[in-house]
Amino acid sequence: MSKKWIIPDIHGCAYTLQILIDNQIEPAKDDLLIFLGDYIDRGPDSKGVIDYIMKLEDEGFNVRTLMGNHEDYCLQAWEIDKKKSSLLGFRFKSPEQREWEKRGGKQALMSFGVSSPRDIPLKYIEWMQKLEFYTELDDFFIAHAGFNFKLDDPFTDKHAMIWIREFTVQPEKINNKRLIHGHVPVNLDLIYQAIQSGTSPFIPLDNGIYFKKKTGFGNLMALELTEMELISQTLLDEVNYRGE
Repeated sequence: MSKKWIIPDIHGCAYTLQILIDNQIEPAKDDLLIFLGDYIDRGPDSKGVIDYIMKLEDEGFNVRTLMGNHEDYCLQAWEIDKKKSSLLGFRFKSPEQREWEKRGGKQALMSFGVSSPRDIPLKYIEWMQKLEFYTELDDFFIAHAGFNFKLDDPFTDKHAMIWIREFTVQPEKINNKRLIHGHVPVNLDLIYQAIQSGTSPFIPLDNGIYFKKKTGFGNLMALELTEMELISQTLLDEVNYRGE
C-alpha cells in the first residue's frame, strides 16, 4: 500500500530535509509526498531545499507542493523589485524586501548568491508561483496555515490559507474532514496529542525547526497518514536565526 507523507515548514534546512527523506522516509515512487510550504528563509540553504524537491519531481516521485507565507514574502518582494529603476546607479530596498529580510529573507537571498529579489533565477520564482494553496485527501484538508472559518465558504480566502494564525475549526465547512497545517511552531507534545487523540479537528505539524535551543522544538516533522505515524529529524543544518 502506498504511503502519504506530510512534511511541514523546512525553512532553508536542506540537509535536514535530505536526511529525513533519504534515511527515514525512503519513499517509493507511488508514495505521496505533500510539502506544506515555507521552503525558504531562516536556514542556510533555501535554494538547496527547492533544488531537492525539484529533483524529486524530476525523478518521478509523487509530490504536491503548497504555498507558504514565506514564499509569498519572496514573491511580493520580487514583483516590486523587478519594477523598480535605479537612482544614480543605486537601487534601494523596497519596504517589502526589508520586511522579508527581517523574517529570514536575508538568508534566502544569500543562498541564491544575490542581494536583490529580482536577481533570483527565474526558474525558482516560477516554481513558487505555481504552488497550490491547499489540497484535499479522503479524510483531510491540508493547507500551510489553515482556513478562515468565519466565512461561509473558507475556500474563498486564499490569503488565510498561507497567513492565518488563529482560527476555530468548523468541520462542517470542510466536509467534516480533519485539517492538517503548519505555519505556527508548536511544541512536540502538542503535535503528538493532536495525532493520538483521534478526535482533534486539526493537526499542527510545524515544530519550529530553526528553534535549535528551545526545549520541545527544533525538529523537522513528517506525518504518514495511512498509519498515522509521526517521525522527526533533529536539525542538522547550522541555523543562527532566532526570530519568530
